[in-house]
Amino acid sequence: MAVRMESVKQLGKKIVKHFKEVRGELKKVVWLTREQLITSTIAVFAVCLFFGIIIWIVDLGFSLIMEYTFK
Repeated sequence: MAVRMESVKQLGKKIVKHFKEVRGELKKVVWLTREQLITSTIAVFAVCLFFGIIIWIVDLGFSLIMEYTFK
């Protein structure tokens, strides 16, 4: 029983150590400013919309080709 308690304590210490290290690493992170975050988000949405439209047009083209081919 004592061996089991020691292993539980060691596991608890490892978990606490892990989260302390995570916290330390998060303090090192250089976070984006609000303006940078908004600009990046808009850019991502714009690029996704652009490629979505391109894929939609290509899909529409293939659909029309298939429709005329197998009609």
